[in-house]
Amino acid sequence: MTTDVLELPTQRPRWRRWLVDSALARIVIFTALAMLIGFVCVVLFRDALGWLRMPSHSAPRLAADVLVRVAAAFGAYFFIVQVIEKRHAEELAWRKALPHTAAGVAAGVVLIGSVIGALWLGGAYVVTGTGSDVQWLRPLLVYGVGTAIIEEVIFRGVLFRLIDEAWGVWPALGISALFFGGVHIGNQNATLWTSFAIAVEAGVLLGVVYHVTRSLWACIGLHMVWNFLAGTVFGSPVSGMAPEASWLVAQFPGPVWLTGGAFGIEGSVLTVLLSLLLSGALLAAGAKYRLKGNTR
Repeated sequence: MTTDVLELPTQRPRWRRWLVDSALARIVIFTALAMLIGFVCVVLFRDALGWLRMPSHSAPRLAADVLVRVAAAFGAYFFIVQVIEKRHAEELAWRKALPHTAAGVAAGVVLIGSVIGALWLGGAYVVTGTGSDVQWLRPLLVYGVGTAIIEEVIFRGVLFRLIDEAWGVWPALGISALFFGGVHIGNQNATLWTSFAIAVEAGVLLGVVYHVTRSLWACIGLHMVWNFLAGTVFGSPVSGMAPEASWLVAQFPGPVWLTGGAFGIEGSVLTVLLSLLLSGALLAAGAKYRLKGNTR
């Protein structure tokens, strides 16, 4: 497995190496371009086409909500990769989309299923009924696919990858995880603990997934199914936000440190511990793979 560190031409002018080629410059360029593309898409879908003014569950509104996220993330990312770095985005290669996303989904099912299963065995997850008015498509596409794509491109494809390139994997893992936890501090029902928990369980885990696989599709698959299963299927708040409706209507009796309370299972010590175990297993598997002399 390669480290995927980019070597930009050293003969480029000094000003370009600092203002365009450096990791910090590419992070800034990506951020500005993603904001610009997102703004243009919002104007297009809201004012020109009117899709963003339609009811939330209508097909045009659903398409617009997803396309704004995807266009901003992919548009800005492919610009810095193809125009500045002048390479193919192997981490987003289309031939990997299905198998790697499926692998990420499988890992997410095991992780969230293990958390819910353990809470159920401990009496901290009690199903009281099933929802009859669940809207499956919107949470899957908008809060699952759309959110997973934009957050994984930003935090793993840009922040983790470029810090890894500049300073190495451990600073990249720590800094990207802290940023990921930090952006959730303003969420409803968030506390310093829940932001730390997300930094560890999701920021570290997803950073490790990218480090080991060098695939954003695997990160997207895990992130997508995490949000969808926790909220729409099992009825837990996701990052502090309660689902509009869920298939299983459940209660979470028990101490907040175990259940996560109003923030959801992402605030549970159990989720943090299981995520760390999975991160460690992935790091060990990746190290064993490299020791065998395998490359990708």
